[in-house]
Amino acid sequence: MKRWSSMVSGFVAWLTLAFLPVAAGAAATQAIRLPPGVVHVATVEGISEYRLANGLRCVLFPDAGKPTATVNVTYLVGSRHESYGETGMAHLLEHLIFKGSKNFPDPARQFQARGFDINGSTWLDRTNYYLTFPASDDNLRWALNWSSDAMVNSFIARKDLDSEMSVVRNEFEMGENEPASVMFKRTQSLLFDWHNYGNSTIGARSDIENVRIENLRAFYRRFYQPDNAVLTVAGKFDEQKALDWIVASFGKLPRPTRLLPEQWTVEPTADGERQFVIRRKGEVQLLTVAYRTPSSLHPDSEAIAIASEVLGDTPNGRLYRALVQSGLATQVFASPVETREPGFVVFGAVIARSESVDRVREAMIEAIEGGLARQPTTASELERAVTEARTSYERALTDPESFAVMLSEYIALGDWRLFFHARDQLEQMTAERVDAAAARYLVRDNRVVGVFIPDDAPQRAVLPKAPTAAELLADYRPATRGDAGEAFDPAYENLDRRTRLRRFGDLQVALLPKRNRGQTVNVAMSFRWGDEQSLRGRKMAGALAIAMLPRGSRQLSRQQIADQLTRLKVRGGLTQFETTRDRLPQALALAAQLLSEPSFPPAEFEELRREYLTALQAQLDSPEQLAGDALAAHFNTYPAGDPRHHTPLPQRIEQLRRLDLAEVIEYQRDLVGTARGEIAIVGDFDAQAIEDELRRLFAGSPSQSPYERLDREFRPVPPARIVIDTPDKENAVLRARLDIDLHRDDADAAALYVANHIFGNSGGLTSRLMDRLRQKDGLSYGVASSLSIGQRQRLSTWTVAAMVAPQNAARAEQALGEEIRHARDNGFSAAEVAAARKGIVEANAVARSQDETIASRWTALLDLGRDWRDSQAFEERIMAVSAEQASAAFRKYIDPERMTLVLAGDSSKGLGK
Repeated sequence: MKRWSSMVSGFVAWLTLAFLPVAAGAAATQAIRLPPGVVHVATVEGISEYRLANGLRCVLFPDAGKPTATVNVTYLVGSRHESYGETGMAHLLEHLIFKGSKNFPDPARQFQARGFDINGSTWLDRTNYYLTFPASDDNLRWALNWSSDAMVNSFIARKDLDSEMSVVRNEFEMGENEPASVMFKRTQSLLFDWHNYGNSTIGARSDIENVRIENLRAFYRRFYQPDNAVLTVAGKFDEQKALDWIVASFGKLPRPTRLLPEQWTVEPTADGERQFVIRRKGEVQLLTVAYRTPSSLHPDSEAIAIASEVLGDTPNGRLYRALVQSGLATQVFASPVETREPGFVVFGAVIARSESVDRVREAMIEAIEGGLARQPTTASELERAVTEARTSYERALTDPESFAVMLSEYIALGDWRLFFHARDQLEQMTAERVDAAAARYLVRDNRVVGVFIPDDAPQRAVLPKAPTAAELLADYRPATRGDAGEAFDPAYENLDRRTRLRRFGDLQVALLPKRNRGQTVNVAMSFRWGDEQSLRGRKMAGALAIAMLPRGSRQLSRQQIADQLTRLKVRGGLTQFETTRDRLPQALALAAQLLSEPSFPPAEFEELRREYLTALQAQLDSPEQLAGDALAAHFNTYPAGDPRHHTPLPQRIEQLRRLDLAEVIEYQRDLVGTARGEIAIVGDFDAQAIEDELRRLFAGSPSQSPYERLDREFRPVPPARIVIDTPDKENAVLRARLDIDLHRDDADAAALYVANHIFGNSGGLTSRLMDRLRQKDGLSYGVASSLSIGQRQRLSTWTVAAMVAPQNAARAEQALGEEIRHARDNGFSAAEVAAARKGIVEANAVARSQDETIASRWTALLDLGRDWRDSQAFEERIMAVSAEQASAAFRKYIDPERMTLVLAGDSSKGLGK
């Protein structure tokens, strides 16, 4: 009851194809009286198919040439139908079927007494059971009765599972002893990420040992039914009697009412070579090269089978000549694995332990992937392969007993007549079809290479069994009291009341001490330097100057800095981080040292430049990055060199390549200073002590360049529709932007803020856009609109971002336009506005409960010369917005005719069409 290869000889499969041959006329069945409910389906070359009312199909192949007959039942269930934790179940069930059923409690004795040859096999798409016996009416009736009873009345008993599990486990262990079997299983697992063809039919050892009898019984009841089976009878028998006995035995089984589970997993196209190595004790090396191929129902399948014969035949194949005759290998093989869904073909070579695997790998891949392109299949190679295949078909038909069993492979593909169709299609095979199929599928990115290396001292990392949570906690005695913080009220007025504001010249400080669990404290620092002239053309140098600061100071190396940050429990970056009360003074001192005394090691600079270059180059095919870059470039209104100028991605890469370390050092020397800016600290700390530290560490280090604030102003930008092609990307991005002449103090600002919340919700799960593109149309995983309102200049920006499949991008664009027009034409309801106001206020309250957010917001307020009363006042304006005001604001400012839209994705998949 096994289907395992021994070394190489087991890698053989039959040739098949998709379309059915024309059935022979009804003349062959005129003498057959059809029992009630039985339908004659087809007859091909003396072999007839009938269908019973309960869905069972039966194939009858009478042949009196031998005094034997065979009954073979093929169930359309194999290892691909198994679920997680149930691998090997189809095969294990195969063993249990022979253990007895309701009316045949001990069939093994009858098998022996009647001289039956019995067996079964399990494969990817099917399971079959066959009985071959001396031909007689009594034996045939008994075989049919047992087969029908086994179909629905098998015991599937706990005691049988207990005993047979160890037998199947031993079968698993036998396979583990064979390098070819081990390699085949590993090849499967790397060929398929998601499809169950990636699982070996024998299953995982842990699943074999632990499968529950309840699961086996459910699997049996689901798949072992007449409508999911095909009965084949071949050999010496009377067809009329056989059909009557089939109806008497199988016909009484009810047609099941259950529905078979639908399978929809499709393996994605392979996108790169995969390799694996197995090291075990052994005497020879084994190399396999596998490729995923179409279903055996696809026309290319037969061509791949012929190509594998041309390449892998012994002694006439190209691999034999290239590897065996040259002395590189001792044996070669090729095995196309026939499957109902896309399958695979495996090529292999057995190599002496003393030979180089690398040389064989190179020669083998060259012969498979390049050979047929450079030297097309010759007429003699094609004739030899086709003749061999035709002979195999002819030989199969000469032995009805073996043919009945072999027919299971074609039944698994969908129809037994595929055997004849595949045979007849051989006449239409051409060398051009063979070469074209090889060129399509035998390619590098579809390749899995495996190597078995004999190793007398393999290095195993055996994972121990972990204790349970209950075992770990059995003797654990934790402290009963924790470090509790205070119940802090994040109301606006309390934030102002609890905060200590200080100013050291041009450095503004906000200190909000409070007791926190774990004595945590958050720091936010923003320093300001330079003017338009001193910053001109130095944006790239500035970015790397700041990034270099943690990579070395006059006192500390990069490793020492990293060790210090770990010791000080710093989480975050140089100017925005979290630490604890007792480590805060040292963390601030370290930040001050890095800002004022960097060492700029040349080796660290080159490493950083490489990292930045790699990161920027990775963006060159990213739909999201390219869409954002295109929008920023389109809305750029400043000349090159201006600090506010947006440099397109390719130019940034070139600037980075040309950047010199001296420019980075000069930037830090000329510009970086800590005496101007804002620092906010929120959490568990001594306010007076930290105030003194901030004055000492930061207030005395001014920038060497003059300072002038540089803000972007509102400048009209013409609308545009930009489409960017990003080949071979499964996801696409839709981005839109609209710059608006609007200030936060304007009367419309709060109303537009509420309108945007209703329309796009800045990423929430409920909004007009989300309801349309995700909930209704199912086009996007995430879509949102955002509104950034100008607080200094009269410049606000409204943006939309959505992720879509390329083929859905045009529909998403259309839906966005329709939703904008609907909002402009019909406005927003009072209920929507009330919900938006409430949502905004509650979201703000949640944000104010986070120390990190409070600290960051304080730096922005200090820069604006405001406090939390300003945020409270804007919130009060939001709460006063009416439906009419929100609708009018959206209608006034969100004009699709002025909006710029970018689509970035794979144009070959229908992007923007």
